[in-house]
Amino acid sequence: MALHILPWAAAAFIGASTALAGPATAVPVLHTACGASEYENVDGNCVPRPEQSPVAPDGATAHCKDGTWSFSQHRRGTCSGHGGVAEWL
Repeated sequence: MALHILPWAAAAFIGASTALAGPATAVPVLHTACGASEYENVDGNCVPRPEQSPVAPDGATAHCKDGTWSFSQHRRGTCSGHGGVAEWL
């Protein structure tokens, strides 16, 4: 015996499942003002991405635990994804 779903019942199910899924997640907006080796910080400034170097590059503000140098303008979030801050400059 085959069961058939009425078209209105299918539409109601799809509508309910979509409503239960919750709001859509916002997609981050990429700003083209920053170069490929930079990111936009919370102030809207383009900041160099952390980089590997045997000595502190000009403008570095922290040495990360993974050996990279950060150019962060704020302490919060500095070296996140790089093991945290080993040393502030």
